[in-house]
Amino acid sequence: MGFLAFLFIGGVSGACALALYPGSCQKTLSKLIAAAFIGFLAAFVVSYLGQFTSVFQSGQMLEWFSTILAASLAGGIYAAFSR
Repeated sequence: MGFLAFLFIGGVSGACALALYPGSCQKTLSKLIAAAFIGFLAAFVVSYLGQFTSVFQSGQMLEWFSTILAASLAGGIYAAFSR
């Protein structure tokens, strides 16, 4: 996957995880941008580690699934601890 795919998938997944996180945390623009950046980083790291350990190759469905899952999980963890 290319850089823009990581940026889009990670950013959208991280931001959606923060926006849909239940609770009374105040959702500001700066928190939304931070969650998108954390999601981007999580997607990039998971893809790099998966290819480095030969779990998957670039462009496979497992790579897409793992990046979306990692970005959503990272965004959710950020939302839980950013109260």
